[in-house]
Amino acid sequence: MADVELQGIGKRFGALRALDDVSMTVPDGAFVVLLGPTGAGKTTLLRIVSGLDPADQGRVVIGGHDVSTATPAQRNVAMVFQQYSLYPHLTVRENLEFPLKSPLLRTPVEQIGRKVGEVAEVLQISHKLDNKATDLSGGEMQRVSIGRALVRRPAVYLMDEPLSSLDAKLRSDLRIELKRIQQEMGATFLYVTHDQIEAMTMATHVGVLDQGRLVQFGPPRQIYEDPVSIHAASRLGLPRINILPAGLFGPAPAGARHIGLRPEQIRQGEGGESLVKRVEHLGDQTRLHLTFRDHDLVTVTDTHTKLRPGDMVRIRPEKPLFFDAAGDRIH
Repeated sequence: MADVELQGIGKRFGALRALDDVSMTVPDGAFVVLLGPTGAGKTTLLRIVSGLDPADQGRVVIGGHDVSTATPAQRNVAMVFQQYSLYPHLTVRENLEFPLKSPLLRTPVEQIGRKVGEVAEVLQISHKLDNKATDLSGGEMQRVSIGRALVRRPAVYLMDEPLSSLDAKLRSDLRIELKRIQQEMGATFLYVTHDQIEAMTMATHVGVLDQGRLVQFGPPRQIYEDPVSIHAASRLGLPRINILPAGLFGPAPAGARHIGLRPEQIRQGEGGESLVKRVEHLGDQTRLHLTFRDHDLVTVTDTHTKLRPGDMVRIRPEKPLFFDAAGDRIH
């Protein structure tokens, strides 16, 4: 495996600036998630690392080697696309074998069957090995697409929202399996998603992108607890962080325009009165939708709460986050 250094990456599509001076280091053996909304530049950055698209400026360094002008094959990376990238006329087995038969890899014949079998078992497609790709469901096709990357041992695995087309249970199962595989192999993963659950459960590091800029990079827990901006704070956490006027609960720091409260940062039983508008029982947690001084907010409470819509509950902030008019954090 190898580390990846992105040095001042910039990319334009006509008048649109897709990436703006993005610099980050993906440590060797790390699981790095690029997180952001549609149009943030996540996929563009992944394609530049893969060599499918050239950067207008900056350098891509993999394993200490500048690969900015190298072809995708020369970069020794494996990429999984959001849409299935399979050969429809081949069986599942033949699709999985295909990368191993490349003249660049020169995989011994006796190892090909073993590797294909191991990956098929992990992805729960062993019983489909002799099926044509066109006979598979969408979820099965994406598992084969992931398998085509896993059978190899590239320097870096690049994945562009590979689980987005799967049903909820399979997505949850594959999150666990991908993380386990990554840890056991010591593999370097660069993974694109807009799903914060994937980011929180799989990533060793998260890169938060906003309109082509890298706004924060670090462990997911660090970004959750110590975000640099409203945008970074809003990317992680369910329910989402409550962003309210700074002075809603009393005096605020100089320059503060907004107060940010995670659901667990709202202390109940003391403070000002708020109206319970809705109670959501979700099994492992219960969410309260409240109105406080004409502002809506969401918090979590005891799973067996007896509160009902129309009840009043006292709340106050605990360790709140403050942001200025531009949305940047005030410490």
